[in-house]
Amino acid sequence: MPNEHPAVTTFRKYLQIPSVHPEINYDECVKFITNEAKKLNLPIKVIEIYSGKPIVIITWKGTNPELPSLLLNSHMDVVPVFREYWKYEPFDAIKDENGNIYARGAQDMKCVGIQYMETIRRYLKEGLRFKRTIHISFVPDEEIGGKEGMGAFVKTLEFQSMNVGFAMDEGTISDSDHFFVRNAERVIWQLHVTCCGNTGHGSLLHENTAAEKMQYIINKFLEYRENEKSRLYSNPDLMLGDVTTINMTMLQGGIQMNVVPPEITAGFDMRLALDVNHEKFLNMIDSWCSEAGNDVRYTFRRKSSPIAPTPMDESNPWWMVFKHEIEKMGLKWKKITSPGASDNRYIRELGIPAIGFSPINNTPVLLHDNNEFLNEKVFLRGIEIYYNLIKGLASM
Repeated sequence: MPNEHPAVTTFRKYLQIPSVHPEINYDECVKFITNEAKKLNLPIKVIEIYSGKPIVIITWKGTNPELPSLLLNSHMDVVPVFREYWKYEPFDAIKDENGNIYARGAQDMKCVGIQYMETIRRYLKEGLRFKRTIHISFVPDEEIGGKEGMGAFVKTLEFQSMNVGFAMDEGTISDSDHFFVRNAERVIWQLHVTCCGNTGHGSLLHENTAAEKMQYIINKFLEYRENEKSRLYSNPDLMLGDVTTINMTMLQGGIQMNVVPPEITAGFDMRLALDVNHEKFLNMIDSWCSEAGNDVRYTFRRKSSPIAPTPMDESNPWWMVFKHEIEKMGLKWKKITSPGASDNRYIRELGIPAIGFSPINNTPVLLHDNNEFLNEKVFLRGIEIYYNLIKGLASM
């Protein structure tokens, strides 16, 4: 597009690569990132722990490479789209007359990966050098849990050799003046509850049916959900990451309309707040299943352990530099616990401080939504913010 900022053009080209679940081929992403690294004249590594799931690392060596390094992470994958609900084709990266760029991944999170690289490009152009080595990583599969992406990468000797001292990854988009800074994530529990009972003809009133037991289970989970909703909406100081969320996401059972099913299974996605006692919460689920009747069981699909938040005080010098740079720019910010999961949890699990931060505010939050977009001015301002922030961290 005539007179378009080169960084915006690069961003749009990246968005046009359909690295979308469920069947992703990351080859075009790797080719694109490799080409950009060559333009920066920086070395690049491509590591493949799992077949077809590459991890791409660009490294800019510092003047004192023995110091712990700075890791700037983003993920290449994006979630599925429902094209019929989009204003434009979701992988055309159309920019409208207002400068809004419509594409899947515009907010989550291809913007951040390009902003990192454009920030480094500016440093190189200005002839700057910093004490600490900076690694820019592009990982796969974050949107499906990241176990074969960052989750596997942090266990390798390659990751250990990077000597990471601090990491940044995606944050939460803000529709207000404030920017959100994430230092922790809620704990993910996902389970299936199965209720078994008497079967028979659909015209009869059988005792001890699976549906009656399941009704009790669903009511208990949704009552807890309603209490957390009330707590959230009645307290203006609370945000979504401060409460526990429960959603019933699956319900399976039955083979024919006139046959009472002998078994029904429901799936529940739970995100536990940081102050939840896990033992008590599990005991509560046990009691619900016991109260529902005989032959009620549950199995965990996922049961994460709590991970300590990244300190946001003087005990963490990285945070103090981060905070100083943010406030020096006059930016308003709020600390939040991430309501969802990101690759930062794998970093924090190693005891490495990690912050989630996307320099996007005054923008409708459209992560995973239809018509996801990012305005080019917001995108370019994000590069300006990273310019000061990364410089401060890499010079520490």
